Amino acid sequence: MLRLQAPLPERYSDASPDELTDRIATARARLGDRAFILGHHYQRDDVMRWADARGDSYRLSVLAQQRPEAEFIVFCGVHFMAESADVLTGDHQQVILPDLNAGCSMADMADIDEVEEAWESLGRVIDIERLVPITYMNSSAAIKAFVGRHGGAVCTSTNARQVLEWALGLGDRAGLSTEGATGSGDRVLFFPDQHLGRNTAFDLGYGADDMRVWNPKLDLGGLTDTDCKDASLLLWKGHCSVHQRFKVAHVDAFRAAHPGGIVVAHPECSHEVCEVADQVGSTDFIIRAVEAAPSGSVIGVGTEIHLVNRLNDETADKTVVSLDPIVCPCSTMSRIDTPHLAWVLEQLVLGNVVNRITVDPDTAEWSRVALQRMLDIT
Repeated sequence: MLRLQAPLPERYSDASPDELTDRIATARARLGDRAFILGHHYQRDDVMRWADARGDSYRLSVLAQQRPEAEFIVFCGVHFMAESADVLTGDHQQVILPDLNAGCSMADMADIDEVEEAWESLGRVIDIERLVPITYMNSSAAIKAFVGRHGGAVCTSTNARQVLEWALGLGDRAGLSTEGATGSGDRVLFFPDQHLGRNTAFDLGYGADDMRVWNPKLDLGGLTDTDCKDASLLLWKGHCSVHQRFKVAHVDAFRAAHPGGIVVAHPECSHEVCEVADQVGSTDFIIRAVEAAPSGSVIGVGTEIHLVNRLNDETADKTVVSLDPIVCPCSTMSRIDTPHLAWVLEQLVLGNVVNRITVDPDTAEWSRVALQRMLDIT
């Protein structure tokens, strides 16, 4: 998705760190409760210091919803996160993304036109009424709305198992009705992250033969009619550019260097990595796993480096390191920096709302339907 951020004036791009600190502090003080700054866990430290709340994307959007007195929600994250905040917050609140170029490569891998084309193609091969679309939170509002319209739900890395159980009619969630949908389909179309879908499906007892990868660049996703009919899970060919870097060799090297060390991986990592990790879970799970580890532990973590370093800095009695020795930050998240933060805050002081992120009413309504189904399921 093309987004263009105009270059900043030189008074921001050429400012020293101390100058930016003073300007952000001054603007922040003048705005008071009118502004609420959100910092995603993967955000760089010099930006995160200004966050009024930090967390994962959905939690931050909910926190913004719970602050109706804040006119301006400054989301230090990426584009899909700001969209979710706009969907959930009130009409009187305005969501601002400091740098419009802060996108998410994974979210952009599920383009709405390609998803609609995939749905039409599958409808010529299988009973589309028995296909349940599930989208990861890391997706555009347009994708969430598509899922809402077609009887599906959103999931997070924390509740993906529960949502898939609902979609496939498994366990206690078999036959569970939510507004406008019952789940209990024959198969799921899961996007945009194939790894979260695959890891969750294996956790549910499915095997590799039950899954197929849908490549949106190929006719019928690169599959045969038989593939589409036989698969219980059709996994969109998408991934996180950070988490796909982690390899089994990284785990082996960590264990060789730190016998007795603990390996914790995010479920956006490949199945091979998750199989050999000691623990697998969401960002919040990783934070709790570090907190719960015995004093003196060495913990190798498969997730974004800013969070890993922050966990190490804030956990004095333990050592927390990245599994990947050639650390890879989320390059798009890192586009949010102090010059852009100073710029948007000072513009707000002047009465100018820049970089506002808005979701049209129809898309927002159907996105809320998909999000509410997730809440009803979990």
